Order: sequence, then C-alpha cells, then structure tokens
Amino acid sequence: MAQGLEVALTDLQSSRNNVRHHTEEITVDHLLVRRGQAFNLTLYFRNRGFQPGLDNIIFVVETEDAVYLDSEPQRQEYVMNDYGFIYQGSKNWIRPCPWNYGQFEEKIIDICLKLLDKSLHFQTDPATDCALRGSPVYVSRVVCAMINSNDDNGVLNGNWSENYTDGANPAEWTGSVAILKQWYATGCQPVRYGQCWVFAAVMCTVMRCLGIPTRVITNFDSGHDTDGNLIIDEYYDNMGRILGNKKKDTIWNFHVWNECWMARKDLPPGYGGWQVLDATPQEMSNGVYCCGPASVRAIKEGEVDLNYDTPFVFSMVNADCMSWLVQGGKEQKLHQDTSSVGNFISTKSIQSDERDDITENYKYEEGSLQERQVFLKALQKLKAGSFHSSQRGAELQPSRPTPLSRDSPRNLHTPSLRPSDVVQVSLKFKLLDPPNMGQDICFVLLALNVSSQFKDLKVNLSAQSLLHDGSPLSPFWQDTAFITLSPKEAKTYPCKISYSQYSQYLSTDKLIRISALGEEKSSPEKILVNKIITLSYPSITINVLGAAVVNQPLSIQVIFSNPLSEQVEDCVLTVEGSGLFKKQQKVLLGVLKPQHRASIILETVPFKSGQRQIQANMRSNKFKDIKGYRNVYVDFAL
Repeated sequence: MAQGLEVALTDLQSSRNNVRHHTEEITVDHLLVRRGQAFNLTLYFRNRGFQPGLDNIIFVVETEDAVYLDSEPQRQEYVMNDYGFIYQGSKNWIRPCPWNYGQFEEKIIDICLKLLDKSLHFQTDPATDCALRGSPVYVSRVVCAMINSNDDNGVLNGNWSENYTDGANPAEWTGSVAILKQWYATGCQPVRYGQCWVFAAVMCTVMRCLGIPTRVITNFDSGHDTDGNLIIDEYYDNMGRILGNKKKDTIWNFHVWNECWMARKDLPPGYGGWQVLDATPQEMSNGVYCCGPASVRAIKEGEVDLNYDTPFVFSMVNADCMSWLVQGGKEQKLHQDTSSVGNFISTKSIQSDERDDITENYKYEEGSLQERQVFLKALQKLKAGSFHSSQRGAELQPSRPTPLSRDSPRNLHTPSLRPSDVVQVSLKFKLLDPPNMGQDICFVLLALNVSSQFKDLKVNLSAQSLLHDGSPLSPFWQDTAFITLSPKEAKTYPCKISYSQYSQYLSTDKLIRISALGEEKSSPEKILVNKIITLSYPSITINVLGAAVVNQPLSIQVIFSNPLSEQVEDCVLTVEGSGLFKKQQKVLLGVLKPQHRASIILETVPFKSGQRQIQANMRSNKFKDIKGYRNVYVDFAL
C-alpha cells in the first residue's frame, strides 16, 4: 500500500492571487482573496510526488458570493474607490464634503478584523460569531453596532452638544483612516467625536475593506420619529420660533447613513440588493444601538414588517410633519404636511464627482396615489403591531387623541387645507444675496393676497440657529410686520440680519432658520412659513505643481483665506489623501488677519498609482470646517 502524502510546504501565491482579486493595495505578503472567485496555490510534499489516479486531494470550500454586484463600474465605485463625497447643507444648498475612505491603507484590514473581534457578539460567543461571518446580514449588523460606542468600545463617541473641548469637532474630520488608526492605537478606546456623516463614512471604509459594496447616503429633511406613529411633531411659539419638545421628534436638516449590497435570503424574494444601515446611535435594535439592514425596496413598498428596523427607516424618508402653536399653555394645530420629510436623497455618482438623486428608490412621487397607498399600508401594519419582535419596540400611540382620519391628511382623495388656503394669503421668504459667512443676510418676506377682499396682516418674524439634527438654539433676531393688502396685491417686507447679530449664536453647522407666523384679523387661522439658510465659506484651493508619478517627489500648493472681517486664531490646516500621504498632514498656521489670503507648499511622494484625491480642512477659533479637494491622477514610475 502506497505511503500517504505529507505536505511539506504550501505556497499561497499571495502576490499573484491578490492582484487577480484586487487586494494587492491592501497587502501582497498575505493571501487575501474575495468570495466566488478562483485562486491558485501550490502544495509541496515531503515524502514523494503526487500520483494522479492514486492520490486524491479534497478541498472543502464555500464559493457563494452573497454580495456580488454584476456591474464592473459599480464594483469599482462601491468596493474599490477609496475616496468620495458626503453631501451636507440643506435641500436648498447641497454641498459635497470630500472624504478619504482609505480602505486599502496600511493596517486598515487588521483594524477591521480587530473591530469584529471586539464586538459584543464575539466576546459572548466567539465560535458562533466566527461561524456567522460568512453572512453579510450578520456582519453588517455587527459592524453597524461597533462604529458607535454606545454599547461597547466602538470606534466613535457621538456628540451633539457643541462642546468638543476634550476631542475633535466632528466637522473637522476629512477621512476615516485617522479615526480608525487612533481607535486601534489607543487600545480600542472610542474616538471623540462623531456625528451622522462621520459614523457613515467610517462604516463605509470598514465595509468596503471587508469586500461588501457600500455607499454613503444623505437624506435631506430626515425624520426622527420616536414613537413609531409616522408623525413628526414640531412646536412653535407665537413668534414662529421652533421649540424643543418632550417627545424628541425632530426633522434633521440632513441625515447620513449607508447602503450595502447583499442578498437577503431571510426575506421574501425581491428584497435583496441595496440595504440601509445606520450606525448613528438613535434608537435600539435588539437591545443594541444599530439600525438595519433594511431593504430599500421594502421601504418604498411600505413593507415595514420585514427585518430589520424598516419602520424607523420608513419614517426617516416618508413621515408626516405636524406643526403646533404653543400659546398660553395650549397647543393649536397649525398644519400637517405630507411631503416635507425626505428630500433629495443623494449619493456620489458612479465614477464621477456628480451627485445622484436616488429619492425614487425610497418612495413614490410625493402626492401620487401610489405614495398615499404605501403610507397607509405602512401605518396599518404598524398599528396592527404586525412587525417582527426584532424590530424596534416603540409603543404605537397616535400623536393626539384625534384620529388621523378626522383631519384627513392622508386621505387618498382630499388632503387637508393649509391655513394659507383658508386665509387666502401666502407668505414666502426670498434671499436677495447668497448667504456668505461674515456678511449680512438680506432677504424679503413676500406676501400675496389671492382673495378679492382687503387683508390686514400681523406677521411675527424671528431667526434662530439650528443644529443639523433639528435641535433649536437660542433665538437672536425678531421683528414684527404689519402689512395691508388690497385684493390680489403682493407686497415685500425687507429684512436684514447683520453679521454682528448672528455671529456669536452660530453652531458649527452654520444653519439659521428664519420663520414668520402670520395672522389676519378676520380669521383665527395662523400661517407659518420658514426657511433654512446655510451660510457658506470660500473653499480651499489645491493646485498640483507638476506631474504626479509614483515614488517621485510632488509639490502641492494649498491656498486658503480668512473669510471674516475679524482676526481668527489657532488656525490649523489638515491635508490627507490615500496613496499620496502616508499619514494626515497638520500645519499650524496661528493667526490670520481679517480677509487675509495665503498659501503654503507641501511636499510628498505618491506611493500608489491611479486616480487619487487630496482632501483639506482649515479650522480656527471662529470656524471649524473650511474644506477643499483636488483629484490627482498618479502615473506609474517610468
């Protein structure tokens, strides 16, 4: 009987296999292969050679790829691209924020694997956790919970307090690599601080590194419905100023989450593909702070009984908004708006710096019969309590004792009348100039009488800063206008808020909400209008001086300025870019005089070829996030 084979050496052919599997940017020293694709290895035997027909070698492998994307451009964008844009601002002023995902940077794969091992699941039952790591549904929930630190030693601490003295202001970050490396280097202590776009960006880095197609999504006017009734209640005082409320319902000016591509064998057919995952710690899911994966198609069709956390995501894109006037201890309903939540849902285009609007993936057109039917279906499922026990367990209480049908805001045929329809007067704000930081804000209130009677209006106007999660800050400006309108007449009321009036009240988000609460003496109805203004900075300019070639010195010019008419201090410039800089560059600039413009030259040596991006941010004691970027193509060395 022939002697059995003894393996002396295994050559995993790491360098060749990794190139074929597009993982060579991560490492060529260790085998790193992707699911569902062949790879080669060579076995060397100690005692004798392999004899076909006599010897058999059996490999047991699982080759199914539950995250396979059949489009090569999509694979390049959602797995391979190591930079991108996260959209911020407001629906009236959408701005791209450049971000360095850096999923192929040194040590990032090790950090991602450490993140999995630090999860509560692994700590509790490592054998089961490792056995489930072939499931993208399972892995995505584990990663989602580990990006925030609410339940564990996750990557990021969230902070919405505007006090960041013991950490970094979330607006200062320009990439995930510095965050993940800091977490790893400090023994997995949470990094201070993050907000929604930082959570989503870091999760994108981890998921792309693990080979799961992922993109970052921004939803403007995003609902946060805390009691699961698909109603966001907002409260105003008699000056039209938004008030905080006990329910903590809010409309976030924008909210950022992820979509990951995966099969969903745990759901009925047709609900695979893009899945929402939200690492921002808002509500608990199965006892931990994570959200998803929730099928995007299930959200669009109102199938809120499908796992995971679909009701919560549905409310973020399609809840109603109820406005209440609080006066003399009483609450008066102003209006229920069926279309204000979920606008301009955005992500970066494939192989382009343009923005894609994907709102139609999440809901049918606002006001259409289909959209109303889907909303009612979702509401009925929630009220019946038919969603699975794994969903969020919020009690489903109506917003007020009055049933929804009485006001008919979602009746399929007769939407509720706006107060402006009853009073027959419309109010609207219009900016006269672009709202630039450091300059006065000039705007007008447009009042139009659509009736054939005279109208006497009293309008209370106010302005207050907002955080991007919808939380109001202290009001800082108010005015009262008395406007008499003849039949069919239109008038404008000019307004100005000076820089000195708003500068000390601004949050990092640079959001100002102007409001008008109008009443006509012959009607008890009140008209509420508001507009959110996002103040803008001039961006940083980046110039690449000469050709970019691997392993050749490269000079980069960064031009920046102080946009304010006052001196700013403690200025710091940060610059990074995967494949261009080994680590984030920090330059202490000190003091910048009013309106001062300056530039510096940075020297680097690119170490990776192909399309790259430089990201820059400047902060000071007066502002935190003046940003800029520049795309660079790096050639191979000759």
